[in-house]
Amino acid sequence: MKTTPKGMRLHIGLFGRRNVGKSSLLNAMTRQTVSIVSDVAGTTTDPVEKPMELLPVGPVLFIDTAGIDDVGALGDLRIQRTRQIFDRTDVGVIVAQADEWGGFEESILEELVSRRVPVIAVFNKVDLAQPSAATLESLQARGVLCVRTVAARGEGVLDLREALIRSAPEEFINTPSILGDLVPPGELVVLVVPIDLEAPKGRLILPQVQSIRDILDNDSYCVVVKERELRDALDRLKRPPALVVTDSQAFLKVAGDTPDDVPLTSFSILFSRYKGDLAEFVRGALAIDELKPGDRVLVAESCSHHPIGDDIGRVKIPRWLTQYIGGKLEFVQVQGHDFPPDLHTCRLVVHCGACMTNRREVLTRILKCRQAGVPITNYGMTIAKSLGILERALAPFPAAREILRSRATRR
Repeated sequence: MKTTPKGMRLHIGLFGRRNVGKSSLLNAMTRQTVSIVSDVAGTTTDPVEKPMELLPVGPVLFIDTAGIDDVGALGDLRIQRTRQIFDRTDVGVIVAQADEWGGFEESILEELVSRRVPVIAVFNKVDLAQPSAATLESLQARGVLCVRTVAARGEGVLDLREALIRSAPEEFINTPSILGDLVPPGELVVLVVPIDLEAPKGRLILPQVQSIRDILDNDSYCVVVKERELRDALDRLKRPPALVVTDSQAFLKVAGDTPDDVPLTSFSILFSRYKGDLAEFVRGALAIDELKPGDRVLVAESCSHHPIGDDIGRVKIPRWLTQYIGGKLEFVQVQGHDFPPDLHTCRLVVHCGACMTNRREVLTRILKCRQAGVPITNYGMTIAKSLGILERALAPFPAAREILRSRATRR
């Protein structure tokens, strides 16, 4: 469980005023000194993350945020960092001193509820005061679970644990499959894994590893090849595979070597539905046809790897899109949890596969793009569209292909 990637963990955000006991609560939950505890308000300056296992939910990630009632220039930065946590929170925990639930806490609750995030209200330091009956009644009427704790003594921690289990979204109890619904048990999947300068030394990248595990979990099996060996591998099979999955950068060669009657897609497109919204990304890919020279395109990458000379997000995708549009585009890159508020200046957002972040953050970004009226797609969709093989790449997804056909019919 300790090595489970953060992107696959339930993200539990701890929010509240300074010095209400958020750090003490995290330390009590994890039974470790994860966050510094002090009577001085504002001790937590940056979000503190702690992975652990919470059965039956599984691996989770607690995020202890800085108090968002902070003041001054440093306080503004702390608040900005804390607000980013809203974007990736699956379950929100609002911590308040028992007799201090007011407009500030209500504003946090409103923010979480607007994002359809389940909320738990923790009234800490109940050895000093108790929450009012009216406050408890109001919160419970809105579906908010209420827990009383004395975090410094570990009291109420089991109640909070139970509330977290009850609040976990269904997808974390019954995890959706990456491709198990696309391949019947006992059938073969061929995975095409280029080994180039971007491939990490001595291992495969996370989407490839997760796909292999998902295939095995669903009682299917796979063959892993490099793109140069694909045709030979297919010739050696007694019957065609149920699916071929490739790294998006090898799309053209793999499409040429894979028979037309064998479904083909990419790891990035698989993750577009596993971590995001497949239909939304398809519509975003179709918006590429509406780009004009000079338009701004935002490329958003979840991880913060050191780019190489021919980096996919900084070099290859800009090159392919420029060739497809037939003119120079303006590209802007962001990394990690950074996502600009001025999306309206962009004509398209191209997101990575999001293997290093959680689905909640991707869905939040999709919502922000929708609110700004800016289409969003991902790397795999963009590459397939730019190379003219998007319909082929969506072969395993009938509903997605229908979006393409309906768009063609309207034209």
